[in-house]
Amino acid sequence: MELLKQTPDNYYQLCIVDPPYGIGEDGKKNHSRGHAAKPTLYTPKAWDRQTPPVEYFEELRRVSKHQIIWGANHMMEKIMRGSPSWIIWDKENGWADFADAELAYTSHDKAARIFKFRWAGMLQGDMANKEARIHPTQKPVALYRWLLANYATPGMRVLDTHLGSGSHAIAAHYAGIHLTACEIDADYFHAAKARIERETRQTELFPPMGAQE
Repeated sequence: MELLKQTPDNYYQLCIVDPPYGIGEDGKKNHSRGHAAKPTLYTPKAWDRQTPPVEYFEELRRVSKHQIIWGANHMMEKIMRGSPSWIIWDKENGWADFADAELAYTSHDKAARIFKFRWAGMLQGDMANKEARIHPTQKPVALYRWLLANYATPGMRVLDTHLGSGSHAIAAHYAGIHLTACEIDADYFHAAKARIERETRQTELFPPMGAQE
């Protein structure tokens, strides 16, 4: 909120955010849920006990032209805006005991879209490039790469107020997006920073042709 209040109107072309859903998925539940496979033991925290205040969504609309808000079905009374352009992430979970899909509100005037990518415990849509889980509500890099390919363009300024595992930053790196991101939890920040550096190191060794040294 401090950063948002210091940001000029319409500074970002797009916000892609994944704020707390207020359903307690902040580490504690993961110790007891998940019967198909042994669950990851995350450090229990308390950041997912409530959704952001109305003022947060007002600030998002003020500082950006468009918004994509994950988990909006848990907080529509605060967003207070309808949309024809919802995004559905189908996790292809089968009969897992987690949600089959997640929903994102968008401010775009486009058709609703479905992105299918398996994200069921140890099973992932891209097993050849399997991602290590460092955050209890981590989203795959593939999801953010799809979002940026369909809702952003290279060079665009994008904001993420809840960086979490850093998946968005990795996707932005490959898409040529200028991402500003916040993460106030020190544990997640350092884990995400290490992950981003590790995942993007190979491309830094081999810059694009024509790039200055």
